[in-house]
Amino acid sequence: MTAPEAPEQLVLAGEFATPTRDAWRELVAGVLAKSGREVDAAEAEQALATATDDGFAIAALYTADDAPGVPTGAPGLPPFTRASRPEGHVADGWYRRQRHALTDLDGAHDVVMAELENGVSSLWLVLGEAGGPPVDSLPRLLEGVFLDLAPIALEAGRDTPDAAAALLALAAEHGVTSTLGGSLGYDPLLARTRGGSPLTDSYGEKLVEHARTAAEKHPHLATVVADGLPYHEAGGSDGQELGAALAAGLHAVRLLNDAGLSVDDAFARVEFRLAATADQFATLAKLRAARRCWDRIGSVAGASDPARAMRTHAVTSPAMLTGRDPWVNILRTTVAAVGAGLGGADAVTVLPFDSVLGLPDDFSRRVARNTQALLLEESHLAHVIDPAGGSWYVESLTDALANAAWDVFTGIERDGGIEQVLDDGSLASALEETWTARADRIAHRKDPITGVSEFPNLHETLPTRTAPLSAYSVALSGTGDAEGGLPRRRYAQVFEELRDRADAASTRPTAFLATLGALAQYTARVSFATNLLHAGGIDVTEGPGGTDVDEIVSAFRSAGTSVAVIASSDKVYAEHATPLARALAAAGATRIVLAGSPKTLEEDALTGYLYTGCDAAALLTDLLDELGA
Repeated sequence: MTAPEAPEQLVLAGEFATPTRDAWRELVAGVLAKSGREVDAAEAEQALATATDDGFAIAALYTADDAPGVPTGAPGLPPFTRASRPEGHVADGWYRRQRHALTDLDGAHDVVMAELENGVSSLWLVLGEAGGPPVDSLPRLLEGVFLDLAPIALEAGRDTPDAAAALLALAAEHGVTSTLGGSLGYDPLLARTRGGSPLTDSYGEKLVEHARTAAEKHPHLATVVADGLPYHEAGGSDGQELGAALAAGLHAVRLLNDAGLSVDDAFARVEFRLAATADQFATLAKLRAARRCWDRIGSVAGASDPARAMRTHAVTSPAMLTGRDPWVNILRTTVAAVGAGLGGADAVTVLPFDSVLGLPDDFSRRVARNTQALLLEESHLAHVIDPAGGSWYVESLTDALANAAWDVFTGIERDGGIEQVLDDGSLASALEETWTARADRIAHRKDPITGVSEFPNLHETLPTRTAPLSAYSVALSGTGDAEGGLPRRRYAQVFEELRDRADAASTRPTAFLATLGALAQYTARVSFATNLLHAGGIDVTEGPGGTDVDEIVSAFRSAGTSVAVIASSDKVYAEHATPLARALAAAGATRIVLAGSPKTLEEDALTGYLYTGCDAAALLTDLLDELGA
């Protein structure tokens, strides 16, 4: 018996009819109809789209028809969308750059060495005015560190000239020249973005001097950081952060070029610092878009192909970190690091999960560095160059972000440059507008924050850490903004402030859950109400259930609170909620909230409604005010 002849071409799922987009839309419309949302099939796709702060929408389905058709090039070649280097990070992975603001100088050197011995491959050292040990301690901190193997990124605020001089002196002492990497950390926009006194002329002079030294002796050493974090932490969108960072990078290039450096040398001296968030695809696309945009800027400026290859340092977003349920930050930073690594970042910093609470301890530093070790050594994320390349979704998102960032960048240039828009407040106003929209979504829990606005642990015991001493840690803890700079915000701050109010009360604020009907009728809304109230630090006392108004009111009086939340099903509300609300008001309840939307029941005795999409922050603020917290 002879085997059947193989077909010339195998077609995947060839035995099935070819699906069409219109057929998919019909199915989507059917599913939406079952959930109570009637839409035409033609509008079904739009109904599932997700709006972004940058003005474009993310679709639910991408096909080849959605590919942007923009050349992405090969890795290491213009426009560098796919990678800055032909080999990507296949050989050694990206640099695992951990940040240290070690104020205890006696133990700081031991921490640095332990980090390097346990997987960290680059150090981000905070010194001097930025909140770390004195600049003159740098030789001690780096004693025994091979500067040709471990790139050093400095952050020293207005002490950067002295810190940079100290690092260059150490490199000269050890004979390290062409292999010295990292960043000297100059930021010409420091006073405008982070506040404080204006930078001196000496700061600018030393920046140029050290840039010349780097161009002559240290080709891999960046001099200036084009920092996107200030715009991200002020509440900006991905496009705004990237557009402003591009403008900051071009500002640095102009400064250096005007001082006599060639265009290529000026471009080579800039390193970009960008935020990596828990939206891994947005992070991945942002880094790809950043390289494409910087290549375009370099092309117009006349830089050579190699000089236009952007170097990027991705930092897990400080804005997304929480002080409550901080262990969830481990998950957030892991996802962010995945996006940064797959997006082609040259160096990645994973902020420790307890950064909001103070100076990280040995355990949290270990978790942070092992996060990257796992991604590189066990998950092998660096073994494929640009793994998302060719994805219709990622290519479309990259293109949309590149265009959004380009609009922001060209707008800044049109208005006089990054210094001008920071000085006149126009950039701050644009960031504020984006933040206002984001803050509204957070307050309404449309942008949920796990462990804070959703699924909070009211009775958690937080780890204790050394009081935050650096300016960076102070910003993370939300204790204030430097005068004159952009505001520093965290997404969870509004709910954490409510929790702090409740915790500071002499007794835990408590609301009475007036459960109506049978257990099966009120359980769902009791769970929802409890979750929401806990987000504001308010505990609950549950009533006896049933429909006996006198019995429920008696339990309310015993609870010793003036806040009552009625919880049950719509059917039970129709018959029993009105008399109960009036009886609770007569018994002294000054805040009577219905677990349901305003459409569920209209009753003058009710003072509020608790439902999906309500302004939870405003409701909780009102209840805490009533409870005297």
